[in-house]
Amino acid sequence: MADTEDIANELVFLPIGGCEEIGMNLNAYGYGPAHDRKWILADLGVTFGSLDTPGIDLICSDPSFLVGEKIEAIFLTHAHEDHIGAVGLLYPRLQTKAQIYATPFTAELVRTKMEERGVDTSVLKPVALGGTVKAGPFEVTYVTLTHSIPEPNALAIRTPAGIILHTGDWKIDPSPQIGSKTDIKALTALGDEGVLAMVCDSTNVFEEGESGSEESVRDGLIQLIASQRQAVAVTTFASNVARVKSVIEAAELAGRAVCLVGRSMHRITDAAKAVGILPPTLEFVDEADAAHIPAEHILYLCTGSQGEPRAALTRIARGDHRNISLHQGDTVIFSSRLIPGNEKGIFQLQNSLADQGVRVITPRMVPEKIHVSGHPCRDELKRMYQWVRPRIAVPVHGERRHIMEHATFAKSLQVPEAIAPRNGSLVRLAPGDAEIIDLVPAGRLYLDGNKLVPEGAQGIDERRKLSWGGIVFASLTLDDDGQILDGPIIVTKGLSEGDGRLADESVEPLEIAAEDAINKMKRRDRSDDESVERAIGRAIRKACLAAFGHRPIIEVIVLRS
Repeated sequence: MADTEDIANELVFLPIGGCEEIGMNLNAYGYGPAHDRKWILADLGVTFGSLDTPGIDLICSDPSFLVGEKIEAIFLTHAHEDHIGAVGLLYPRLQTKAQIYATPFTAELVRTKMEERGVDTSVLKPVALGGTVKAGPFEVTYVTLTHSIPEPNALAIRTPAGIILHTGDWKIDPSPQIGSKTDIKALTALGDEGVLAMVCDSTNVFEEGESGSEESVRDGLIQLIASQRQAVAVTTFASNVARVKSVIEAAELAGRAVCLVGRSMHRITDAAKAVGILPPTLEFVDEADAAHIPAEHILYLCTGSQGEPRAALTRIARGDHRNISLHQGDTVIFSSRLIPGNEKGIFQLQNSLADQGVRVITPRMVPEKIHVSGHPCRDELKRMYQWVRPRIAVPVHGERRHIMEHATFAKSLQVPEAIAPRNGSLVRLAPGDAEIIDLVPAGRLYLDGNKLVPEGAQGIDERRKLSWGGIVFASLTLDDDGQILDGPIIVTKGLSEGDGRLADESVEPLEIAAEDAINKMKRRDRSDDESVERAIGRAIRKACLAAFGHRPIIEVIVLRS
């Protein structure tokens, strides 16, 4: 009887987001028989919209598979948006009363997100660094790591079937500037105890060597900022509080006051001060007062390193920031990397600054280190595997190419088993060999205004078509016999004449085509509005292709009199 029970109880891992992209992390661990599993979740993150998703800022994983399941707790590894950005959006959707656990800095930022979405914050429970939480058959201990944000943690998950180490995002930084170093002792102790599986960050698996230390960036920023003679703006990821601290120190050593520009800079520094990561007495120059300070004594610390249209640095470059402006001879330092997919916005921003005579400095342009990655390169991955010694490697946090390469790399390090999941892969970790036993729905949800809608939502698809081909409205009035009383009247949006004017005389062939389509219809068909709409729609679509070379959306409005 006991053997049957042991076989029935399975330990499974389910990535719903983060295994076919870098971002949008949502991971689930289940224990028990297939019909009665208990679950914990690790992270509820977002990714961001692009030109392919017009009008969409945030995208998150669709957790529909987990709705109605027994979720014992939700654990957050750290405070980056791709790990916590969906908490306020998805927690109500999960229909659970599970507690949400996070270390103090992460909890401070998550609380704000929950309040903004009207989610009850009483379920949010701060956990001390190194703390342990019991949740159903799981016991989860926070293990201190280093990353590009305060309080990054791995989760050591103890289950009746074995230990899992869920790394979250990490690197090995011997001098992180803020917070403790990687807890090598705890990781090694886990390895000695015996780790069944390590679910691990794959972001930099193609990069040889190590990612580098924040201490080297601090030294590089001190040198670079000291050499500037006019106003300086530095842009970096606001969440990298160690980097923010280094910029502030470099500014002070150069005799410059610091002005924070951008909501995220204020939000992150306020949270860091609230939990004691930054001195609570730390003060900054108000934007409205910054213009009165001599250029050689001011440093602007700005959001917008990825060329985001509404971020502070982009608005400064466009000249529409209400308080801050840069001038010829000033310098903008990008203490950040270019995230793939953001090239167009970043280069447009940098060209706009250069066009105004502002010197732009990126990490590749100077001998000093002014940026390092927050994710492990191959040498760091190798060290982590040496400490933890898992039986199974489960790569996450990467595109398909990252996941596959990480699995191959782990096998080369003598890890007995490696499995390469996709979003929705239900991976059985125990009992027996690791294998993908099912594929569950793992779609995406788009935040469309104030609604979460599925990625195939018709409104978004229509909006995408509008951005490509525009829209044509055709209206006409028919009598009961189907004779035209008025129209067809054609109105276009998104179509142009050859000289750049909005479509005008080129609309006439569309009107003729619509009228001809009606005249060619049989009298009995003209009494059916749907038949009329289809006939006119086909005619206008063909005429549009001839006149404009586009296939716009066609809307036909039939009125009866």
